[in-house]
Amino acid sequence: MKNFTKEERLCSRKLLDLLFKNGSSFLVYPFRVSYLFIPEKNASPVQVVVNVSKKRFKRAHDRNLIKRRTREAYRLLKSSALYPLLNHPDQLLLLSLQFVGKEHYDFTFFEKKLAVTLKKLVLTVNPPAQKNETD
Repeated sequence: MKNFTKEERLCSRKLLDLLFKNGSSFLVYPFRVSYLFIPEKNASPVQVVVNVSKKRFKRAHDRNLIKRRTREAYRLLKSSALYPLLNHPDQLLLLSLQFVGKEHYDFTFFEKKLAVTLKKLVLTVNPPAQKNETD
């Protein structure tokens, strides 16, 4: 479960267009998260793409480093912070993690911020049940 397989990567141009046209988004610095549920059965409940702006980081090795750190943090956190808390069994979650920070950070920063981001994502897609006043 601690792998990041091909089935978990969002590569389809059609699904990417659908995500960015119809998806919802929120910001938890340094990540801008876009997400969309589609009625499709897949081997993995979530497909993820990681983006880093070429405008902010001109050198490819800087962008690649940020993407590697983000993917590694996601790989470690997904089985505990994301998968068990999703309540949409027959749907596929398309997820985009766009790095909007302006500087380099170490891996522990990525791990902490991605944990907060995934927690907010789960709360957004699975709102807590409202308690009745009579209870």
